[in-house]
Parts: sequence; C-alpha cells; structure tokens
Amino acid sequence: MYGPSIALHLLGPLAASAVLVFAVHSGPLAQPWPVLGSYAVAALLGLVLREVLGPHLWVAALALGAALLLMGLLRCLHPPGGGVAVSAVLADPSLAGLGDHLLAPVMLNAVVLVGVAVLYNRLTGVGYPKRARPRAEPHLTQDPPPDERVGVRGADLDSALEELGEFVDVTREELERIILATERHALQRSLGGITAASVMSRDVQSATPQTTLDQAFDLLAQHALRTLPVMQAGRLVGIVGVGDLLAAAIARGRFSWRGAFARRPLRLAGIMREPVHSVASDHPLEGLLPLLGQQGGHCLPVVDGDTLVGVVTQTDLIAGLRRHLLSAPAPQSGQRVPAL
Repeated sequence: MYGPSIALHLLGPLAASAVLVFAVHSGPLAQPWPVLGSYAVAALLGLVLREVLGPHLWVAALALGAALLLMGLLRCLHPPGGGVAVSAVLADPSLAGLGDHLLAPVMLNAVVLVGVAVLYNRLTGVGYPKRARPRAEPHLTQDPPPDERVGVRGADLDSALEELGEFVDVTREELERIILATERHALQRSLGGITAASVMSRDVQSATPQTTLDQAFDLLAQHALRTLPVMQAGRLVGIVGVGDLLAAAIARGRFSWRGAFARRPLRLAGIMREPVHSVASDHPLEGLLPLLGQQGGHCLPVVDGDTLVGVVTQTDLIAGLRRHLLSAPAPQSGQRVPAL
C-alpha cells in the first residue's frame, strides 16, 4: 500500500524487533507494550524534531536520545524503536513526503508483528505475552507461601535488583523462577536421592465409593488419619479428607423436606475428590515438598502403574527430612546449607 521504497526504510527496525519477539519472547523488551509503545514514541519524536530542526545527523542523535529517555519513563524500552526515530529524521523524500502520515505504516508494522508473534508462540506452546502468575494461597491469609518463609522472598529479589542498579533483560517473574529452580536443584542434590518409596507408609488404609460417611469417620478415628484414598477394583479413583466429610455431614444436618422423608446414608462416591494427584515411588523427596507444603495437601498417594503402593503424609515427609538432617555431615565453615 505504501510502496517498496518506504517498506525498505522501515525494514531494519522491524527485523530487529522480530528477533526479539520470536527468539527472546520471555524478556521484557519483547513484550507487546514495549514494541507498540516504542514505535509510537520514536515515530512521533522523529517527525516532530525533523519538522522543527530539519533532517540533520545531530537531530537524529537528539531524537534517539529523547526516544530512549521517554521509552524508559513509559516503561516501553525496545531497542529497535531507536532505529525508527533515526529513520524518521533521516528519511529520504519518499518517506518524508508522508509527513505525519508516517505514523500509520510504522504502527501497522508493529501491530502486525505483535499479532503474528502472539499467534506463533501460542501455536508452539509458548505463553506470550508474559503475565505475572498470581500466587496460590490455599488458606487465604496474608502469610507468604511456606517455601518463601525460609528461602528467597520476593522482597529479597527486589532489594537485590535495586542494589545492582542495572537493567536485566528478563522479567522479574522469570528471574525469580530461575533462582527458585536453582535452589530446588541444589536441595535435590543435597538430599542424596531420597525418594517417596523411602518415606511412604505402606500399610495403606483405604475406603471404597460405597463406604458410608459414618464408616469413613470411624476408619479415620480408628487409625488417627486425616485422609483416605478411595479404591475401586484395585484402582485409585478418589480421595477424601476430614474436611470433606465434615462439610458433607453439616450439609446433611440441614433440614430439607426431601431429606425428611427419604434420608439415605451418604457414600463417598458423592463426596470424594477426583481426579487424584499422585506420584510414583521413585519421585524425589524434593518434589514432595511443594505438593505437601505449599499446596496444602496432607496425603499424597504413591502409585506405580495402576497399583497403590503407599501414601506420603506430611508426618512422613518431616520424618524423612529429620532423618536426612541427622545423618548428613556437619557443613564446613562458610558452606551454605540449602534452604528447606
């Protein structure tokens, strides 16, 4: 629509932007707002300064510096945007003849590029644009997650970034994930290959979908348990805890005309939670920590194939960690102990 000569002038910044949004899609410089905002800011500044001061080299340098400053203030820093500012000032007559209409092809390029990047990354299974994931807090309180109470906290990361005072081409969330993953691997190495099979309870008490509410309460009380796996034909089909049973008992205690004439025993088939999150017997102990700690679970079934071979409770996990800490050699002076 605008001709090949105009397209060639804008191709350089566009190609540089394509490298970022397709190859470095997780970085803050490659997100949609930096691309769109930088192109708009750079094109407008270049047009205004060219109109006021003329198409000179020093004007192009001024436009570049001003564009970088404004992009920083608007949190839309995107290096190829600097190329757009320079191109707008030093454009040949075919591009300069567009005047303020130059903004249209510039923004059209940016919008199309971002749209194609979103489609491509979605088709390849990559989340783009990056969004901050809300932290799961199962208890709905103001306490930080359990894994942050003794390890790296978000406030620690903010303080470190402020202390460095340098730009890091990675989102804060991605950087936090890298740090936590590093600690997780260090912890896994220090635990020395302890698995779920090492700490699980093997004499599993279970129920069936036909087990009644009263029978389930009796079974939990008899064995001092908080959770029961629900088995059918030798397969794990659900799980039920004290909270599930109490909620069902309270609901049954409420008066209803239908229940007054036909009160049937409640069975676990209508109470149990499914599907059930389980692990294999060779699952590393480190991987059980977030499942039984951060996510608030009390019992984790251990399944090999279709066979329930055991359960890992929070008590089993604590006992396994205690055994490891007692058997581990004392750390040398200056040696860091990974945060559990």
